[in-house]
Amino acid sequence: MSRILVSEELAEGGLAKLRAAGHEVDVQVGLSPEQLHSAIKGAHALIVRSATQVDEALLAAADDLVVVGRAGVGLDNVDVESATKRGVMVANAPESNIVSAAEHTMAMLLAVARNVPQAHAALVQGRWERSKWEGVELFDKTLGVVGLGRIGKLVAQRAAAFGMRIVAFDPFVSEERARALNIELLPLDDLVAKSDFITVHLPKNKETINLFNTAMFAKAKPSLRIINVARGGIINEADLAKAVTDGVIAGAALDVRAQEPPVKGEMEEIGNLILTPHVAGITKESQLRINQILTSNIELVLNSKPATHAVGTLKESSN
Repeated sequence: MSRILVSEELAEGGLAKLRAAGHEVDVQVGLSPEQLHSAIKGAHALIVRSATQVDEALLAAADDLVVVGRAGVGLDNVDVESATKRGVMVANAPESNIVSAAEHTMAMLLAVARNVPQAHAALVQGRWERSKWEGVELFDKTLGVVGLGRIGKLVAQRAAAFGMRIVAFDPFVSEERARALNIELLPLDDLVAKSDFITVHLPKNKETINLFNTAMFAKAKPSLRIINVARGGIINEADLAKAVTDGVIAGAALDVRAQEPPVKGEMEEIGNLILTPHVAGITKESQLRINQILTSNIELVLNSKPATHAVGTLKESSN
């Protein structure tokens, strides 16, 4: 059968399914790039999460690779073009964690509105500070949803239940579709100027890197709070830190960082900036869905069949 290299932690249930099918599942977590280049030789499948960089050099080191499985949605750590040129299929699980990500967005939205982490930290340190942590309501506030894809739409639906007015920026969504969702489409500058809260749901690419920067924050209300659970780097972190510290905007909540894990710095010292370690898509339910979807895709490709969620091309496997 086939050898499947797993370079990051994956729930055992999915791996057990592959082992039961007769495949050799080789789990090697925490490898350096050089070690990974050596380990990938002879592997027919590679399973990664978000930390492993599947670049041209790694793909060139692989001599039997048929498929790369990304346990999650985003593919910014996988060079799909190079994989396609080499006849290597790339498969992901695009809808596996959208509910988890949308719910974490709402958790961050509420936390940044009501200063939940700060109030908790003060209390466990022995300080009873009721008036210091006065928050704001979501009701009757304007939420700007930047990116009205699968996750953005779920966030909009949930925010509407809180009585928020929803506006959105997404050049790929029609006015008719937005109206059907009771959402007003706006140019990005207008959305920033009108929003009390902004949630970001964009892919990371050359158009979106540093999209939110000093110039963009200058267009916002001083009461703006911005939440990003999408990809690090879409918000310029240095510009965000200055905007929050200087009171240009009221606060922010980030689940993702430009560098992960980040080097500890000024971001951690800003009181009205909430940080979580890229956990938006990680719940028991989402991990189960990822395992089911990804292992089924890997099994299909290794049997020379098209994957259900595939990017790229299929190379014949002799295994």
